[in-house]
Amino acid sequence: MKKNHMLLAVIFVIALTIIPSYLKSYGVHIITTWLVYIIATMGLNLTVGYAGQKSLGHAAFFGIGAYTVAIMLKAGMSFWFALPTSALLCFFTGLVVGFPALRVQTIYLAFATLGFNTAAWLVMRNEEWLTGGTFGINNISRPSIGDLSLESNLVYYRMVLIFTVMLAILLGALLRSPWGKAFTALRDNTIRAESLGVDTRAYTLMSFAIGAAFAGIAGGLYASQVGFIDPALFTVGASIMMYLMVVVGGPGYFFGPVLGSAVGVMLPEWLRFAQAWYLFVFGSAVVLLMIWLPDGLLSIPERIRARKQSRMESEARRVSAQNGSTV
Repeated sequence: MKKNHMLLAVIFVIALTIIPSYLKSYGVHIITTWLVYIIATMGLNLTVGYAGQKSLGHAAFFGIGAYTVAIMLKAGMSFWFALPTSALLCFFTGLVVGFPALRVQTIYLAFATLGFNTAAWLVMRNEEWLTGGTFGINNISRPSIGDLSLESNLVYYRMVLIFTVMLAILLGALLRSPWGKAFTALRDNTIRAESLGVDTRAYTLMSFAIGAAFAGIAGGLYASQVGFIDPALFTVGASIMMYLMVVVGGPGYFFGPVLGSAVGVMLPEWLRFAQAWYLFVFGSAVVLLMIWLPDGLLSIPERIRARKQSRMESEARRVSAQNGSTV
């Protein structure tokens, strides 16, 4: 990460530490939800943006994490045991889901992950003995740290912020390691990556597994945040929304999930005044972004630099041509 990016990240975290203290409870809830989706889409960005896999089943991992934490808390287990358990369960589920990526790619892989999301959603809806079915699971408790209760929205928010920063640091370290180079090689050219000795099968599976683990942690945090979950939260539509968050922010950009999740979480809140027109306005905004910025919002600086460079080269050619004609 460049020094100026690091400075911006530090300023951003400081702002997120201070600003919520001046917000009402609902505002804190919205920003907490934003952070939860940043964690989830960081994982999806690894799978889609860095490793180049087409995954439309991320909401299923999010749901598995949420249900795992909710069920374990209802059974009287500790949140601090339930959350890593949800991450591990999603990690191994992601390994299994990644196997179709070894045989199919592009739209076929997208359909395979959609099928997984549908199957997971059907289990959540129909297995009432485990998930509560369509009634869901309510009264999900929030954790505590010793004598410190996290029942307050603001205190819980700060815990989620700590998780977000820690996971971002972990992901950044992973992407700077040889693993990160292997993921991008897998995305850019699979055949060339294999010729350089990259085990493309292993890294394909790991991109799904690690991305799923991030979603599992996010789902567990979300379940404890809202106190109620049901299958309607983890549909195929939710997976598509998460995919859009990555694409809008900029797939393959480290800070893409921050902007993309802001659009996905906060834009609907800002559009509540539209009432019945809300979905139309929101959908139109996303479509326009995809048309004008297919590489996401974070591609804007690069597009500006590319245009500036193109103008400079064009001017240099024009001057060179004039000098040549003068001679």
